[in-house]
Amino acid sequence: MSVCTTEEQKAQIIAAVDLLAAQATELALNIHANPELSFEEVNSAAALIAPLRAAGFEIEEELGGLPTAFRATYDSGKPGPVIALLAEYDALVNLGHACGHNLIGTASVTAALALKQVSQFLTGRLEVIGTPAEEEGGGKIILSDKGIFDDADAVMMFHPRDKTMVVRGGLACVDAVFKFYGKAAHAASAPQNGISALDAVIHTFNGINALRQLFTDDVRVHGIITDGGSATNIVPAYSEAKFLMRADTVKGLAAVKQKVFDAARGAALMTGARLEIEEGLTYAERNNNLTLAGFFQQNLEAIGVEVVPPPLKGGIGSSDIGNVSQITAAIHPYIRIGDVLPHTPEFAVAAGSEAGLQGMLQAAKALAMTALDLCQDDTKLRAVREEFSNWQSKQ
Repeated sequence: MSVCTTEEQKAQIIAAVDLLAAQATELALNIHANPELSFEEVNSAAALIAPLRAAGFEIEEELGGLPTAFRATYDSGKPGPVIALLAEYDALVNLGHACGHNLIGTASVTAALALKQVSQFLTGRLEVIGTPAEEEGGGKIILSDKGIFDDADAVMMFHPRDKTMVVRGGLACVDAVFKFYGKAAHAASAPQNGISALDAVIHTFNGINALRQLFTDDVRVHGIITDGGSATNIVPAYSEAKFLMRADTVKGLAAVKQKVFDAARGAALMTGARLEIEEGLTYAERNNNLTLAGFFQQNLEAIGVEVVPPPLKGGIGSSDIGNVSQITAAIHPYIRIGDVLPHTPEFAVAAGSEAGLQGMLQAAKALAMTALDLCQDDTKLRAVREEFSNWQSKQ
């Protein structure tokens, strides 16, 4: 009996993704047309689970106690690595899928379905992990803290973008809500009796703006007023603002957070308002596994996708994949879907376009082929794990 070469096995994976293209397109467009916000992705999660269940994957719902998180597992029954493909599927407020999560989740599911069709070549265990609330709430952080990724030898996903890049950094970030409690008064006849919670918010913005010249280049602080009062002739008794703080590392972020919090505390002291701070989960910086990214690039290039180097500086956001990358070897490559940037109306259009769907299928092929590399080649798997172990020993 003849044995298939790795190239022949990958050719079968490519053919399997091509056969799944119509199903994947329908799935991605369905999620795109019905956007759901963080932790509310009931229909999106169910849509991603359905083809995996039909293909014989073992399904765990409400993973880690999160109603819209899931894990779909195929165990080959042969010794080998645990490879996790991550699915995202939450949308943005007022913008829908302007970050392309409909493509991300569908690409991972399609890659897993293609691998299942060539299961005779697999070793170890293949998982698709549905990770809700990347935009607001840090689903991967919660799952990481619950130990969901502890057994994974490699974790992979892709993200649509305006460039195809296999390595790109990610800033550490944390959000906070500042709630100021003042005292209402008639703004014309008795303003002296009031304490303006809105003034406390405005002073907070001013204090943060005064700090900007002192921040290092990696730092970003951006905020919005979420409650500024109810009427112009009433001194606002309550006002609220939400800020997002970013820095290169969690350690650097801690110093930035302290300064921003002190600005809010100073504003409360100046105005006499009482301050409450609600701090969100901390998104860690991204630790890209360069070895794994290199294998992914080779597979992209094998299907004719050109990869470009990332910019030397700037243009970096944040994602909770950073927390996963602190636990195990992980990659978060980008694939071009047009001349558009995430979190814009134009990107939402691109996420449902032919170019977006093509990028999704390219990602599915490269994800599946890279998973096969780790299943078939102990040398490659060992190199990935050694890089992560070396990084971990330096932390």
